[in-house]
Amino acid sequence: MRLDGKTVLLTGATGGLGRAISGAIAERGATLVVSSRKGEELEALASSLPGEGHRTVVADLAVDVADRHVLIVDDIVDTGLTLGALKRMLEARRPRSVRTCVLLDKAGRRETDVTIDYLGFTIPNVFVVGYGLDYDGLYRNLPYVAALDAI
Repeated sequence: MRLDGKTVLLTGATGGLGRAISGAIAERGATLVVSSRKGEELEALASSLPGEGHRTVVADLAVDVADRHVLIVDDIVDTGLTLGALKRMLEARRPRSVRTCVLLDKAGRRETDVTIDYLGFTIPNVFVVGYGLDYDGLYRNLPYVAALDAI
């Protein structure tokens, strides 16, 4: 897909996965705007209220997405509730397009329909670590994704 002359707003995982996506976007001729909070993960953080399907925005984007192409990058999707809520929130701001890029999809845990435009891998319902995914702050720095047997 050529992106010549387009401006793409990348929001989401800006660590290893985000850097890889950024390079791919730049190679396709787009101007890239990366939205992150102090170099961390998400500028638009959506978190779940325990036991409910509601999402609350705890920090908002610092840039206007109107008339821009937006790419939401996430490491893993399971229920789809957070990604769906974030996508609806961004679509309400009238961007040219909103697409999603996800490394890992636990489709078997899905509670709501959510479209993943660019997908790395579909995985079973197991707890995974590595490549930025952690368990109690551990294993995040592994250069691969692995299932954690005992939690």
